[in-house]
Amino acid sequence: MLTISSLHQGNEKFTKLNDVLTQSRPIRLKGRSFLALALTPELPLEDWLVRLDELASRSAGFFLRRPIVLDVDGLEIDRAQLRDLVSQLSERKVRIMGIEGARSSMLGPDLPPAMADGRPASDVEVPSAGGAEAALPAETIITSSPAPAKATPSIVVNQPVRSGQSIFYPEGDVTIVGSVASGAEVVAGGSIHVYGALRGRAMAGTTGNTSARIFCRKLEAELIAIDGFYQTAEDMDPRLRGKAVQIWLEGETIRAEALV
Repeated sequence: MLTISSLHQGNEKFTKLNDVLTQSRPIRLKGRSFLALALTPELPLEDWLVRLDELASRSAGFFLRRPIVLDVDGLEIDRAQLRDLVSQLSERKVRIMGIEGARSSMLGPDLPPAMADGRPASDVEVPSAGGAEAALPAETIITSSPAPAKATPSIVVNQPVRSGQSIFYPEGDVTIVGSVASGAEVVAGGSIHVYGALRGRAMAGTTGNTSARIFCRKLEAELIAIDGFYQTAEDMDPRLRGKAVQIWLEGETIRAEALV
């Protein structure tokens, strides 16, 4: 016999089971590290923006689809000037993902969030079966993953780097067995070796390694940089164009010479 009491208890169990089944799953939050470029403006800001425009005009698409952090540490500006600077950069298609070094009173909901303790990207696997050798599909970004045992100090890319491809390796040297096409880029924490023509962009020593160098068999680069100091094609010695060269940093000046 089914009594009213047992029916009531059954309804309660069904209600609890239904609540469990219909409960929304918790949102998963995962930590990530991404390699971003840090822009460090200088006063007067008007002059600095002019130099930024010159860089963008000489290397088209340099800031396109690239995460940018605005480092204003030690820069004597107020909140209104910071807001105007972010707006000026936005008009230039430079999208700021975060601001580093700003006082909390300078920030607000109308500005990108505060960022601190920037460090090289990690926790991204190198897409290669052989470890040190990488085969690149179009628009691949390569970084290293942190190894608990012996970290590999360099990677070797066994084919040319095509236009639109980017290689990121903040932990060490990058060797390209081939050429780097116009519109491609190589970013390394150490030195960059290109056994072919360097027509794209090469940025070495990106983690503060001032002793990093760039070597290439044929210099036709759009932009070269070491530890944040850069030269565009128009700044380079025309006598070195098309030659095998090595490039290094001396103080705050980019130096280059032909390889014998």
